[in-house]
Amino acid sequence: MQHQFEVQGMTCGHCERAVAAVIQELDPQASVRIDRAHNRVEVDSAQPADALAAAIAQEGYTVTQP
Repeated sequence: MQHQFEVQGMTCGHCERAVAAVIQELDPQASVRIDRAHNRVEVDSAQPADALAAAIAQEGYTVTQP
């Protein structure tokens, strides 16, 4: 299932890696695409969107679903 999130606070490559890593901890088979310039994160994962958003938020980012 494909999920899209708006993630505020990603300012560098380290932020992108942190977001991708926390998603893949939750679902190692997830496909993650990050567009930092537009604050977008797209995830192909069997995990529910709420669980993915919560994991990203725990890393310190503000997450909304468009």
